[in-house]
Amino acid sequence: MMTNVKPNNSAQAEIRRATIRGTGMYAPERVITNAYFDELYKKDISTFLRDQRNILERRWMRDDQSTSDLIIPAAEKAMAAAGITAKDLDLIIVATDTPDYISPPTSSVVQFKLGAVRAGIFDLNTACAGFVTACDVASKFLASDKKYQNILVVGAYAMSKWLNFDDYKVASLFADGAGAVILQPSTGTDGFLASTLYADGQYHDYMGIYAGGSYKPINVDGLHKKEHLLAFPKRIPPRPMGSTGLV
Repeated sequence: MMTNVKPNNSAQAEIRRATIRGTGMYAPERVITNAYFDELYKKDISTFLRDQRNILERRWMRDDQSTSDLIIPAAEKAMAAAGITAKDLDLIIVATDTPDYISPPTSSVVQFKLGAVRAGIFDLNTACAGFVTACDVASKFLASDKKYQNILVVGAYAMSKWLNFDDYKVASLFADGAGAVILQPSTGTDGFLASTLYADGQYHDYMGIYAGGSYKPINVDGLHKKEHLLAFPKRIPPRPMGSTGLV
């Protein structure tokens, strides 16, 4: 005996996909032009920054600001655009490699400052890939668990406080700011469809902030050597033609 089973189209229609419902951003008010570095280092740095890096200016935070201070206005704009308040948030994911503290997570500071009393929190650090990774993680929360309806995802950067001004090639490249989105579930065909996360860990010691963690705790000698600041210990080799690896 054979039975024909028809596809359950209603079940397919109920797949929850993450959809961006609101966005927000914040860039500090202080503008640093390329001419600032020309004057600081008494050489022409502007030409390289403009022609080779497409950088004309960058924003730096004030001395009294922290990463969470960059996040709050971006998050508030995203929530307003989505038509929700902080009390509607179920989860806050902060993607950053320049946190307020090593511990506790910056997301706990954000939760407190926003008054998001119902929201779970965690930080995520995948350096420059932080925001897209956090969106991927949030989309899977929404797809797998119906109790999540409003997730705040933020990518935040406060690298000006970790710049080593002894190295103009590093100090002139980085800036500060935050971008935020509110992700909500959609039962339609719109939203996040698929993603692939990829990393090439062999380059972990080529660029980073290498003192301050368990590998190299902060001490007086490390501070004198400025090991707690951003460094490029090795030159990342160019990617071979046709390669899919990262550089």
